[in-house]
Amino acid sequence: MENGQTFRGVEVLKELSVQEFFMFFVYLSLIFVVKLAIEWIVKTILKRTSHKKRFIPIIEAILNWLAFYSSIILFLFYFWKERWLTHPFYETDGVEVTVFLIVVVIMIVTFASRIIKTFNRHVMPFIYEQFDIDVGLSFTINRLIYYTVMFLALALSFTTVGLDLTALGVVFSVLGIGIGFGVRNIAANFVSGIIILFERPMEVGEMVEIDNKIGKIKRIKLRSTVVETLKDGTLVVPNQYFIEQIVKNRSSAELFARVEVSVAYGSDTAKVEKLICDAAQKEIAAMDGVPEDQQPDIRFIGFRNSALDFQVEVHVTDVQMKEQLESRVRHSIAGLFFENDIELAAHPL
Repeated sequence: MENGQTFRGVEVLKELSVQEFFMFFVYLSLIFVVKLAIEWIVKTILKRTSHKKRFIPIIEAILNWLAFYSSIILFLFYFWKERWLTHPFYETDGVEVTVFLIVVVIMIVTFASRIIKTFNRHVMPFIYEQFDIDVGLSFTINRLIYYTVMFLALALSFTTVGLDLTALGVVFSVLGIGIGFGVRNIAANFVSGIIILFERPMEVGEMVEIDNKIGKIKRIKLRSTVVETLKDGTLVVPNQYFIEQIVKNRSSAELFARVEVSVAYGSDTAKVEKLICDAAQKEIAAMDGVPEDQQPDIRFIGFRNSALDFQVEVHVTDVQMKEQLESRVRHSIAGLFFENDIELAAHPL
């Protein structure tokens, strides 16, 4: 049987003409040349308008979309009379898979993906604005719409090529057993992603603290969540972590720049406290964005064997401001202590 299929494949390949393929690629190149020409004309026209940043990306997306599907349609029309386009190159259990069916499947899936992404990007924001829906809930709704449409598109694609969805369900059942034994973590992260999307313990745009790193949630996917930090780059966190671990949500909590300093025994504690206050107030006034109506909170927080511990807190609005202000306050405290002969405590070895 396999030899028969091989010989038929060779016969089909003999029907292909080098000239036909050459002309096809010529026409295909013309499509993209026209696309680039239209794109250049549009950019030239909109170059001096105030809405160019808004319209140019949309037009580029539409042109890319048209070029892609024009190429597929050209392929189907150009080779429509060729036998190899509808000739089955694989057959099993009465299902004949042809190049034409594969192209149709690709068109259905990609068309559904592009349509739903465009709908979520340009239509749904208007609806969310009308009903005053926050960013986190809108992201969850977009994900659910996308996954539902793509599932239906895949089901339609399988039906188009003649695959039995009942048999496909059996395959997925067997695959599920394999996942249960072989890749349990992936399955657990997948389920955790669904729980996060529905229960929404944290949402896109919120600030969270993971392993002493504070970052903003950028995307919640089914397997992992993308968190963008200020200095540590982008963290890809498995969704199971958010379900099983204690994660601090920093969005609703007030953020403070906090500096601790230890001085030697015998130091004038009232003077130390005043110098710390002066250093903090100086940096608050000098740094842009820090709320000036917030007074620094200075406390004498404890005794140790060879040190007196002080702490200063200043209310800030974001993580970048927090880290910058902490550094500047430390510099200022060190300078004032040196000028006033305040000795810092020696750290034990």
